[in-house]
Amino acid sequence: MPDRNSVTWTCLVSGYAQHGEAKEAIRIFKGMICAGFSPSHYAFGSALRACQEFGSDGVKFGMQVHGLVMKSQYGNDAVVCNVLISMYGSFVGYADYALRVFDEMEIRNSASWNSVISVFSKKGEAVSVFELFSGMHTEDFLKPNEYTFGSLISVACDYGLSLLVQMLAMVQKSGFLTDLYVGSALVSGFARNGSIDLARKIFQQLSQKNVVSMNGLMVGLVRQKLGVQATEVFMETRNLVGVNMDSYLILLSAFAEYLEIQKGKRKGKEVHGFLIRSNLNNINIAIGNGLINMYAKCASIHEAISVFNMMIDKDSVTWNSMISGLDQNDRFEDAAINFREMKRIGLVPSNFTLISSLSSSASLGWVMLGKQIHGEGIKLGLDTDVSVSNALLGLYAEVGFHPECKKVFSFMADLDNISWNSIIGGLADSETSASEAIDYFLRMMKTGWSPNKITFINILRAISSLSLAHPAHLTHQIHSLLLKCDVSEDIAIENALLACYGKSRELRECEKIFSKMSDRKDEVSYNSMISSYIHNELLTEAMDLVWSMMQTGKRLDSFTFATVLSACASVATLERGMEVHACSVRSYLDFDIVVGSALIDMYAKCGQINYASKFFNMMPIKNVYSWNSMISGYARHGYGDRALKIFAEMNCSGPPPDHVTFVGVLSACSHVGLVDEGFRHFESMSDVYGLTPKMEHYSCVVDLLGRAGRLDEIEDFINRMSLQPNVLLWRTVLGACCRANGRNSDLGRKAAEMLLEFEPQNAVNYVLLSNMYASGEKWEEMAKARKAMQEAAVKKEVGCSWVTMKDGVHSFIAGDKTHLDKDLIYEKLKELNKKIRDIGYVPQTNYTMYDLEPESKEELLSYHSEKLAVAFVLSRKKSSMPIRIIKNLRVCGDCHSAFKYISKVVGRQIILRDSNRFHHFMEGHCSCGDYW
Repeated sequence: MPDRNSVTWTCLVSGYAQHGEAKEAIRIFKGMICAGFSPSHYAFGSALRACQEFGSDGVKFGMQVHGLVMKSQYGNDAVVCNVLISMYGSFVGYADYALRVFDEMEIRNSASWNSVISVFSKKGEAVSVFELFSGMHTEDFLKPNEYTFGSLISVACDYGLSLLVQMLAMVQKSGFLTDLYVGSALVSGFARNGSIDLARKIFQQLSQKNVVSMNGLMVGLVRQKLGVQATEVFMETRNLVGVNMDSYLILLSAFAEYLEIQKGKRKGKEVHGFLIRSNLNNINIAIGNGLINMYAKCASIHEAISVFNMMIDKDSVTWNSMISGLDQNDRFEDAAINFREMKRIGLVPSNFTLISSLSSSASLGWVMLGKQIHGEGIKLGLDTDVSVSNALLGLYAEVGFHPECKKVFSFMADLDNISWNSIIGGLADSETSASEAIDYFLRMMKTGWSPNKITFINILRAISSLSLAHPAHLTHQIHSLLLKCDVSEDIAIENALLACYGKSRELRECEKIFSKMSDRKDEVSYNSMISSYIHNELLTEAMDLVWSMMQTGKRLDSFTFATVLSACASVATLERGMEVHACSVRSYLDFDIVVGSALIDMYAKCGQINYASKFFNMMPIKNVYSWNSMISGYARHGYGDRALKIFAEMNCSGPPPDHVTFVGVLSACSHVGLVDEGFRHFESMSDVYGLTPKMEHYSCVVDLLGRAGRLDEIEDFINRMSLQPNVLLWRTVLGACCRANGRNSDLGRKAAEMLLEFEPQNAVNYVLLSNMYASGEKWEEMAKARKAMQEAAVKKEVGCSWVTMKDGVHSFIAGDKTHLDKDLIYEKLKELNKKIRDIGYVPQTNYTMYDLEPESKEELLSYHSEKLAVAFVLSRKKSSMPIRIIKNLRVCGDCHSAFKYISKVVGRQIILRDSNRFHHFMEGHCSCGDYW
């Protein structure tokens, strides 16, 4: 146009602004100013709307336009000021500018009030919104209209039903209930807050329905996990309103909330087919994102991947949906791969991307990837997002990086309940950090946060982790708090209480809670009660509860069987263990990986190493626990070569070894005297497998050197340790000095001094010191050790052996004459002594540990508890079955020698389990090869 005037420029600015071309509208407005034309209030309004749509850069130019307005005649124009309020309100951090414009207006109309109320409504500042609403009434005597109520209802939604009900009464009084805009807002608000019946009622009363009201009701139903009802609303209303893309997205999200997930998936596929026929899935990225999300939540991750791969255009939401779906469906490695691919193609991860990727890293135990994602979050400024920080807490807690966990928590500016629950739960499972978890719980309470169900479960776990070290009143205090908060009858809370009271040996409280649970009991409840019985060494009661579960039709899961089998293993009750094995077979769980590992451990600890080996070879899938149980089992039975062979197989075809694996491997080397090989395996822990040796591994190496008689090397090894020696290590040193017949008593004395400093009330320490002196025939020193024990007022554990027969368990102590069959036992013992002496047995009197005459020493040796136990079994009906004996202490050298001869004269295998290992005596030989 050769001739342009102010109206021409204004029309052009307005046209571009109305058609969403904000950048061009701003350019034209700049041209208008440069051409010397003064903008009208319409031109100012259009330019300001363009700034509002232009994004973060728009506010800068908008402020310049505001400056021009103030210099013009329109500084107090209501229309221009209203647009200024709207523009400032649309930008984060500029609400106060909007309020300043509003306060400076000389004349305000309904649109002015509605604009400023809308600004604070979007910010969620309910107090400011209702103060402004009150001012609208009192200052300008204006009545609210549909837009006012829309903003009021929007902010009221976040403050619960009470405020919404008041708003409903006000809307009814003002006559706007049937208004489409107000009614739709009410429907959405009540539905989101769970008042579905009221939302439906308002929806039905609307004189005219639109897609907004339908979508609002559907969203509320989906949030309440009422997917079927949401689908019904869509089907009933779709022909009455113009369905939009949001409607299909909400519908797709509804299918994931079906109780029958397969039915939801089937409905989702029907809608997917319709979308394909309508070609909507290819022209709208959001539809593809909704399909990915729907399939992932319906546990159909393959379909989700298929949709993802077929999408031509993908945005950040697409990648987030895919990564989140893979994480939810346990495809953790694929989630990590997709995160890397998203980064490779140049898309910037959002907080949702980081949350899902951190969750996958935690599940995989990939702490290095997690740290990289943490770094990415810091660079993007997303580490301050509370949800991202919570995911970081979850990652570091999962992999046991407690210092990092505490550091992340300390840097969090904003906290929520999930943050507190994450830090408490992350520290709860380790005895070393459980006390810190309790400290965080106390901090949470002192700072005014209200604990929820998860908090209570986590703190009860923390108290349980403290084992017997925690004072019983802690559990009672938490229990009282649960009653006060009225959550004590939640089944998850009750199960946690059962576990906690069980660990603290308060069985009466356990039984009281268990009986009150009545019909609420589930498998976890039974398992917790069984574990409590087992923890308190009441195996019979635990087994009775297992039989009760079976008789009442309760499902026994893998945890139940594993728990009971572990108990059977701890007391070497083979018969009960085999009964549990039979039950697991009937429940089709015998080849479950958890139960299978527990069966291997049980048979190994009950002396049936061949059964354990057979079952290990039959397992279709093995995990690290299966391999560890077999390696430890062979080591315990003295079959070091077999243990090392299994370890070699594990390296070839099994999972990576862990710390427990190497305890078994080093024990195997120790029991067969493979010192050099033991050192090679010890060094390979850090050099090859990246595992830092723990005190248990150092103790194994000390035991290895001690059994090989290389006492002089022990002190040098201890001095080179990266850890400070603890009770376990010094006790191993003292035990090694005992076996060496008092050689290097200086080292033994040093070990004893350290032990008595750490544990002055532990009788084992005094006994070991006394035995070391006795084995070296240092009787005066031995007497001093025994006197010190008396002065400390501690009692040594009495040596005891027991055997299980058809009529029950029979136990014996040295020189025991309380058994009903004592005459038969001593007669059989006398007969055995004669027979074994005839073929070469000579009593090893150096094991008496007393300064007596040789004849007295021989008599004492004759009546050791394990000899009485074997005599008792042989006095019964003749049998060819192996004789199984358990002893609570280490078998003495004389009994070991005698058992070799006894196995030869009676022609039966004797399997002896002492506190250290198994001995299989057969035909005059022992499986340990006399190296023990």
